[in-house]
Amino acid sequence: MTLTKVSFCALLILFASSHTANAQWNPNYASGRTTMVHLFEWKWDDISVDCENFLGPKGYAGVQVSPVNENVVAESRPWWERYQPISYLLTTRSGNEQQFANMVRRCNNAGVRIYVDVVFNHMAAGYSDVVGTGGSTANPGSKSYPAVPYSSLDFHASCTISSYNVANQVRNCELSGLRDLDQSNSYVQDRILDFLNKLISLGIAGFRVDAAKHMWPADLQSIYNRLNNLNTEHGFAGGSRPFIYQEVIDLGGEAISKYEYTDLGVVTEFSHSASIGRVFGGNDQLRWLTNWGPQWDFLPSGSAFIFVDNHDNQRGHGAGGSDILTYKNSKKYKMANAFMLAHPFGIPRVMSSFAFDNSDQGPPTTDGHNIASPSINADDTCGNGWVCEHRWRQIYNMAAFRNIVAGTDLQSWWDNGSNQIAFCRGNKGFVAFNNDNYDLNTSLQTCLPAGTYCDVISGAKSGSSCTGKSVVVGSDGRANISIRASEDDGVFAIHVESRL
Repeated sequence: MTLTKVSFCALLILFASSHTANAQWNPNYASGRTTMVHLFEWKWDDISVDCENFLGPKGYAGVQVSPVNENVVAESRPWWERYQPISYLLTTRSGNEQQFANMVRRCNNAGVRIYVDVVFNHMAAGYSDVVGTGGSTANPGSKSYPAVPYSSLDFHASCTISSYNVANQVRNCELSGLRDLDQSNSYVQDRILDFLNKLISLGIAGFRVDAAKHMWPADLQSIYNRLNNLNTEHGFAGGSRPFIYQEVIDLGGEAISKYEYTDLGVVTEFSHSASIGRVFGGNDQLRWLTNWGPQWDFLPSGSAFIFVDNHDNQRGHGAGGSDILTYKNSKKYKMANAFMLAHPFGIPRVMSSFAFDNSDQGPPTTDGHNIASPSINADDTCGNGWVCEHRWRQIYNMAAFRNIVAGTDLQSWWDNGSNQIAFCRGNKGFVAFNNDNYDLNTSLQTCLPAGTYCDVISGAKSGSSCTGKSVVVGSDGRANISIRASEDDGVFAIHVESRL
């Protein structure tokens, strides 16, 4: 077959555009892994150790890390200081550039990819001179950030977002007084690209784009299209593109829609977080989950980046309000995470928190400034002020469940017309939930081969026995499933690898 010069050029353009688009939905996970965890405010050295000792062996796919670039040093050291950039130098309370690069290398070697929460909608707020975590100074009042450098020429004119029903305000005015960068400015784009491409050179697999809703999609596309391919020295296939998931809070009723960003990459699905919290929190019935997915006004599965809670809405910021479940309501929270990980919808991320009593509180420290390392208990849970939900047995075993059932469909749905449900994932896994105030005790189809299986919620398989509950599956695939209302966990889960 011969091609004219014109048609050949057209094919090249088509290939280039589809290459750019399709690639940005691929998380670049190592084979057989499916679930990311957000190690919120962890130090780089501690993440390195967790990748090697826990995340890799337990089958987690990746880690979202807190912003890596220099931020303002705020009074009382709140968590949100990480979202007020001073420069793009890689120096924060989590560590320096060398420690970050070492972490990325060690985690990649453990099969765990790194995703950076990048902040380039804005620079730090304030009016007087401020100092950053790397010692740089800036004057937000005059929009002067010499360590980049940015000047007043690089920002939108100062204005306040008074209505989220006016798209121009949301994208051109200042979010909470943060100085709003003009991403249509070629100089600003170049500085952002220098920063992002440096991270790619160090071996990261993708980006969470903070406050994407507050930037124009066309400007973001200009930036994304100029990103380098991933670094093949870190085990990525040649031509791999960075995974992009964009923070767009959209629960409906505003001028800006999450659908405006789906052509650019994956989008955070805050409706998933609010809805799953409402259901497992007892304000909706589990039986309605039978059509979980886009029929709940969610994005298509491949475009939806999903979570039960995130660092914002667990503190009452962002979206979802009182519907959001967190570690503070552990039984309901574990059930919601188990459902998210058992169901095939979306690209999931598990939250890993530090304990907090007020919404501004920063991570545990040794002296009010330096972040403290988590202590690891004998049962793999954390201490020293860290919650580490990703180390809860009920969550990490469901991350493994998702790996094992990957590629299978949901089938054999059962419910009791109320808050007891069960379903299979192909012939590889089965899960049941009881959110009623009475016991579940009935014969259900598990879709699994006959045998004795260990429940991976109450325990695990250990040699030739189970450390928690077990169940006998008959030759017809049925088993008697029991979840008492008084049990610590309202979930029961088995899979082909939990068979004795």
